[in-house]
Amino acid sequence: MSQPLPDDAPPIHDIIGIGFGPSNVAMALALGEHNAGVGRQGAVTAHFFERQPCFGWHRGMLIDDATMQVSFLKDLVTLRNPASEYSFLCYLQSKGRLIDFVNHKNLFPLRVEFHDYFEWAAAKVDDMVSYGHEVVAVTPVVRDGVVEYVDVTARAGGETVVHRARNLVIGTGLRPQMPDGVERTERIWHTSDLLSRVDTLDGTAPSRFVVVGAGQSAAENVAYLHRRFPEAEVCAVFSRYGYSPADDSSFANRIFDPAAVDEYYTAPADIKRKLMDYHGNTNYAVVDIDLIQDLYRESYREKVLGAERLRFLNVSRLTDVVEAPDGVRTMVESLVTGEKTPLDADVVVYATGYRPADALGLLGDVAGLCRRDPEGRPLVARDYRVVTSPGTRCGIYLQGGTEHTHGITSSLLSNTAIRVGEILQSIIDRGPGPGTAGAEPQRLADEIGTPG
Repeated sequence: MSQPLPDDAPPIHDIIGIGFGPSNVAMALALGEHNAGVGRQGAVTAHFFERQPCFGWHRGMLIDDATMQVSFLKDLVTLRNPASEYSFLCYLQSKGRLIDFVNHKNLFPLRVEFHDYFEWAAAKVDDMVSYGHEVVAVTPVVRDGVVEYVDVTARAGGETVVHRARNLVIGTGLRPQMPDGVERTERIWHTSDLLSRVDTLDGTAPSRFVVVGAGQSAAENVAYLHRRFPEAEVCAVFSRYGYSPADDSSFANRIFDPAAVDEYYTAPADIKRKLMDYHGNTNYAVVDIDLIQDLYRESYREKVLGAERLRFLNVSRLTDVVEAPDGVRTMVESLVTGEKTPLDADVVVYATGYRPADALGLLGDVAGLCRRDPEGRPLVARDYRVVTSPGTRCGIYLQGGTEHTHGITSSLLSNTAIRVGEILQSIIDRGPGPGTAGAEPQRLADEIGTPG
């Protein structure tokens, strides 16, 4: 797929990837396996830019006893290629822990171990990535009246580099979400800050933490802070009566199957909404039942002993959060009575989730070529390619930010291996030549009637 260029032209790649988290690491692994099987002539060329100085995935939540919520078989490669040398099992073999893991009889590794697997896999393809490079501009390149390529400008320190791409694969991940009007500070944290921020408290004696939220991260933060600071009170504030258990039953888990993406994609809008309502409790604002039981057991034990450090302020919300030099002044409001009770803390931790990064926000003028639905969301074909205006040849693929079209696995690990295989096959099928923009995206654009 290579093409001769003038000496002063930027290098052309079949794929430029923006971001190098698990999704684009999986893409790089799929590329490596494909290229190894087809030889030089059929190779797909690619390069990735990652603004972090090295690979990192939710480092602030790598609590030492926290486990994954997905099976180890849903790693970066196995569901696409069970024989891959980049599987979690191959990682374990390389670390000398395969037999130990098998004897452990557990599908769910420690989160810190799975992060180490990700780092191990990323190192296998580190020749494809430039770390410490932030993408600052994406500009269209027109040839014969068609947007054939995009130029991607990345900055590292005070220097910039420009690479040209036939296709973009955007995997910029999720961004921490805070309530409106609340900013992160040294005393007001998001759960993603936990491990980096908590170390700043060493040598101090915090007396109270407040954790806001009712999902897995909230419960993990409550348990961790309660254990780490044995003299401190930990108050969990949430609007429910208690934590709700995650539905990880076998039939419900079919919502994460690759086939479920096909069904969700073709379903009418009202059925899409129903499916999310029915099965949101497989992933959103829910907690592993074992952790729920551990927290309740500890709370009851403290009541028996008359030394309650673990408090659950349920059917309530936190208001009037104001940071002071010596702590955070808050108010807890009952959702039933409206009664407000002051509650001061050394630290407030918000477990208020994440939102997808603006997938098209980096694209500048190129974003104007992307079609959107009536709600302003990207219009996305089944192969994860954004539908673009006529005359746009360059493909723009999304890894994340497609929940409205592809369902609950949009930004989850469950379908990552399959998704990257589908994206890669789409890029290969479309090929480097003109006239292969594809009928399906244009049909979608015509049906929805969105402007170009």
